[in-house]
Amino acid sequence: MSNSCSFRITRTAEDLVQTISSISQRLVKLEQRQEALELQLNQELKEISTEERERLDGVDKLLNECQELLESTLPLPPEDESEWTSDEEPLVA
Repeated sequence: MSNSCSFRITRTAEDLVQTISSISQRLVKLEQRQEALELQLNQELKEISTEERERLDGVDKLLNECQELLESTLPLPPEDESEWTSDEEPLVA
């Protein structure tokens, strides 16, 4: 009877060792997969940040060009009020 009990204990211990080994291998694979996903995510965030920066730089350039265009086409204000005659009314935008 002690032999059968000893066999069961040994068999149970072997099963536990296999289970723990299997779980450890799965854990290692999951950790590797997590690291790979984190690296991929970080790479994508860097690419998005670079693309976004390039887009914003383009918007800044367009805004500067528009500002320069507006400044170059704005009429100069009259130097004194005597240029206005009483018959003329200033244009209202």
